[in-house]
Amino acid sequence: MFYGLNKFIKNLLPKRLFYRALLIVAVPVIVIQLIITIVFFDSLWIKTNKGMTRALVSEIKTFIEIYNNDDYDKEEITNLYSLYQDLNIEFIKEQEFNFIYDERWFSPLDRTLRRELKSRFSNNKFWFNTTSYKELVDLRIKYQNGFFKFLIPRDRLTSSSARIFGLWITVPAMIMVIISLIFLKNQTRPITALAKAAERFGKGEEIEEFKPSGAAEIRQAGFEFDKMRKRILRHLNQRSEMLSGISHDLRTPLTRMKLQMAFVKDKDIANKLTEDINEMEKMLNEYLQFTSSSYLEKDELFDLSDLIEEIVNKYNNENISKDLPVRIYFNGRKNLIRRCINNLVDNALKYGQKVNIELSKKTTNIFINIEDDGPGIPEKEYDNVFKPFYKIDKGRAETKSSVGLGLSIASDIIRSHGGNVKLKKSSLNGLGVRIFLPV
Repeated sequence: MFYGLNKFIKNLLPKRLFYRALLIVAVPVIVIQLIITIVFFDSLWIKTNKGMTRALVSEIKTFIEIYNNDDYDKEEITNLYSLYQDLNIEFIKEQEFNFIYDERWFSPLDRTLRRELKSRFSNNKFWFNTTSYKELVDLRIKYQNGFFKFLIPRDRLTSSSARIFGLWITVPAMIMVIISLIFLKNQTRPITALAKAAERFGKGEEIEEFKPSGAAEIRQAGFEFDKMRKRILRHLNQRSEMLSGISHDLRTPLTRMKLQMAFVKDKDIANKLTEDINEMEKMLNEYLQFTSSSYLEKDELFDLSDLIEEIVNKYNNENISKDLPVRIYFNGRKNLIRRCINNLVDNALKYGQKVNIELSKKTTNIFINIEDDGPGIPEKEYDNVFKPFYKIDKGRAETKSSVGLGLSIASDIIRSHGGNVKLKKSSLNGLGVRIFLPV
């Protein structure tokens, strides 16, 4: 039960650091403001209004009792009350007291006034309206064959300090929240920048000099990330330079061997040796392709449908079918995507006769399906074939010239774009490769 409640609360909370920090700042401010407001309204404003209303009703009750005494001049009493008590009093004779009462239940003023009048008069002997006039309250009390009409200033019933208090309690809170927003934005910006830089670097994009900023802990994380990035780049550059040197050293003897083949009189031996040299050269090219750095290429927006169409047309093979919607755009490294699809199509044609390529887009993902009618791969080997230099003995038997890097290169390219590659049994009873690319 506790785990379920904890999970429910986590789902309610915002996921981003900025909004979580905002909650940490805003919630205490709002709670304190609510507590102060409740204490003020209960202890001060409502009690003050209640005392003012009770005093006013007592004055009205006293006026009616004096007015009912024949020993006093009624007109003089009315004038005195109007002059000294700030009450506009009018007696309306010979008129039925049948006013429809409509209390505003949400108004503290209406509730308090009705409560005090009810304690001094019967329900059917009073009526009031607090909305007909802006600064006055219309109060009517039944008396003999008519009723008294009192026009009472609103400030006799309620204190105007509530508005001032509400203003002072609201405006500073809003100012504090706005200031908190500005400071929180400045504090979370370095974290966002670090996350974006890590994401771009993870996708293989080139990052200019990263400058850590923000609090000491964030700066430390930024410095460590930058040091790690430089170590990785240095390692990749060293690997590329080493392989370039190996490529140069190996191509020289291969070229000499090709030249020497021209002097071999036995054509059968010469042809076999030439095939071996070509296979060695092809394998060398695969090694270099696998280890070549992709950090030099920039992202660009291109039409993926046109790119696949161009690749398919290059093969000029009637056994390749395609289903390509028009204008599906993707932001990435075009040449790497081209290399990935080329590798997969080459792999499909190597082991199968028919190849089917489908492209589709749904919400935030692009899907590329490449299927063939070859022997396929055992399901237990699906994860292993993405490992560099891995070969399987069953199903799609590797040729001598393959070193098991085609799927590894394709997987690395797709993963560097934030996507994924999955294998499955194709509808042609061969191997199906499904590529996911985020938009």
